[in-house]
Amino acid sequence: MPRHVQDSWSSYFGPGALTSFAIAGGTAVIGLGLPVAYRLMQVIGAARRDGRRNSDCILVLGRALRQDQPTEVFRARLERAARLYREGLAPRILLAGGLTGDATRTEAEAGREVLIAAGVPSAAILLEDQSRHTLENLFHARQTLRELGLRTILLVSDRLHIARAEAYARGFGLDVTSSPSEYPSRMPVLGPATRAVREAFLVHWYHCGVLYSRAIGSRRLLERVT
Repeated sequence: MPRHVQDSWSSYFGPGALTSFAIAGGTAVIGLGLPVAYRLMQVIGAARRDGRRNSDCILVLGRALRQDQPTEVFRARLERAARLYREGLAPRILLAGGLTGDATRTEAEAGREVLIAAGVPSAAILLEDQSRHTLENLFHARQTLRELGLRTILLVSDRLHIARAEAYARGFGLDVTSSPSEYPSRMPVLGPATRAVREAFLVHWYHCGVLYSRAIGSRRLLERVT
C-alpha cells in the first residue's frame, strides 16, 4: 500500500490501525463471517436496549455536520439527551465532536446550539471539541470526565451505533449505560441493515486492535484504544 495511504490511516485512526484492520478482515474471512455475525448480534441487542439510569453525566457522541448544521441523525441524538436531562437523569451533558469534514465549526459547538434551543441551560453543557471520530470521542471525553470527577455516564447515540460506542467506552474503563436515539423516518429501507453489518465489523476491528496491541506489548497502541 502506498506510504501516503498508510500515513493517512495512522494520522486519522492512530498507529496500528491498518494492521489491525487487516487482521480483522482476515479473521472475518477465515472464520467464514462468524466473528462479524457474533458482533452483529451484539449490535442488534444493544439497539433494542434502553439502559437509562441516574448518572453523573449524559455523553452525546458527535456526528459530521452538513453545511455547518447538525444532520437529522445528530439532532435525534441531541433531542434524546435534552429529554433525558429534563427527566432529571443527569445534571450535565457532555457533547463530543471536533472539527470534521469541510465544517467551519465543531460538532460540539453546533450541538450546543440545539440543546440550548431545547431548553437545556448553557451552564449544564460541557464541550469536548478535539475528536474526529467515535474512538477519539470516547478517548478525549474520558479525560474531561476524569478532570471533573464524573464517574457514571449515560451514553447517547443512534441505535446501531450504540454497541460500538459502548465497546469503546468500556475499553476505556468508563462506567457506562446507554439510551439510544431513533433514526429519521426517511432513512432508506436498506440503510439500517447495511449500517448494522458495518457497525458489527467495526466492533470486530476494535477488539482485534486491542488484542493485537496486547500481543505485541505496545504501550503506545494500548494507550490509544484502552
